[in-house]
Amino acid sequence: MFNKNIVFLLSIFFVPNLFAEADTGDTAWILTSTALVLFMTLPGLALFYGGLVRTKNVLSVLMQCFAIACLISVCWVTYGYSLAFRGAGSFIGDFSSLFLNDVGRDSLSGTLPETVFITFQMTFAIITPALVVGAFAERMKFGAMCLFSVAWFTFVYLPACHMVWGGGYLANKGVIDFAGGLVVHATCGVGALVIAIYLGKRDGFLEKPMPPHNRTMVMIGASMLWVGWFGFNAGSAVAADGNAGMAMLVTHISAALGALTWMAIEWIKSGKATIIGIATGMVAGLATITPASGTVGPAGAMLIGVLAGSVCFYATQLVKSYFKVDDSLDVFPVHGVGGILGIIMLSLVGSPEGFLGNGSTGFDNTPLSQLLIQLEGILVICAWTGIATYIILKVLNVFGDIRVSKEEEEEGLDVSLHNEQGYNL
Repeated sequence: MFNKNIVFLLSIFFVPNLFAEADTGDTAWILTSTALVLFMTLPGLALFYGGLVRTKNVLSVLMQCFAIACLISVCWVTYGYSLAFRGAGSFIGDFSSLFLNDVGRDSLSGTLPETVFITFQMTFAIITPALVVGAFAERMKFGAMCLFSVAWFTFVYLPACHMVWGGGYLANKGVIDFAGGLVVHATCGVGALVIAIYLGKRDGFLEKPMPPHNRTMVMIGASMLWVGWFGFNAGSAVAADGNAGMAMLVTHISAALGALTWMAIEWIKSGKATIIGIATGMVAGLATITPASGTVGPAGAMLIGVLAGSVCFYATQLVKSYFKVDDSLDVFPVHGVGGILGIIMLSLVGSPEGFLGNGSTGFDNTPLSQLLIQLEGILVICAWTGIATYIILKVLNVFGDIRVSKEEEEEGLDVSLHNEQGYNL
């Protein structure tokens, strides 16, 4: 009996996996975060984008966001999770978990039920191609959009996710991307820029203004994004702990400073502060803090927020006014530039040795050495995204035009593609 008791005690202390259980606190928080991140797409992003387009295209944007959420959910369960988080490949995973065949009720991922981790990551996979919608709003065929989103998710998002978060090439290099500066924002930003250039401008883009049709909807959608982003960033701690608390705090600080900075610049330049400006600045602040939210502290977040509001403001002016690129809803200058800026800035303000370095976790490298690692990550992700996006578009064009006809664009996508109207006026 004595020997059996000794064996039992030893097994508790030295073989803990035999008795591993999910942490209820961590599980509850990530369940909540999962709902918050899905809330960002449906209805947050859908309303934000829907309000920014013209009246005749509002339903098309809502439909695109809704359809992408459904399509990517199915693809994620079928093969996406496996390719992103299974296998030891440098650039992509394997097919060992097709249809989640090896995942059961008792499967664990760290301190979470694996089903919770899978669903949490699914919401990231959903919002990334949904963000790209803003680049081709008002001029892409719905069927082509569906095919493009699935192909882009498969050949752009999944390799990026595996390389950074799935133990692939960039993870082994030491690239830090806490919640998606590269995986989400750089990929959607660069992909948006490529598709905006490829499709060409909307009819009348250079000749007439195309103001948002519903600024109230924009404000409501932006507010939902702000709330949902707490799940996006604080949830990426994958635990209910101090790191999640710090991530939530710095996320809010950066959003507020990004909004105020954009508003101030706009106010000084035009003499008016607008709801579109303050809401866009808020999104810029959120996108920029995303990769750094696990390493920076409050002071660093304040600096990042100010830089986000100013850099992304002038990036927007540069893309549309100077280069004349019709990135309809400013996906590249806000998300792409913001995400890349955050990836760079975390090197400088995320380490105890760096400027304003009072982050929650920090990293072991010096700011300069970490910056070089981060720059390699930017180069790899942006190059891969740009090339893959272009190839996807060329292949889709082989089977037919992906852009609506001039007549359909003039009539509006709501009626021409969906036989519905957003408003009965």
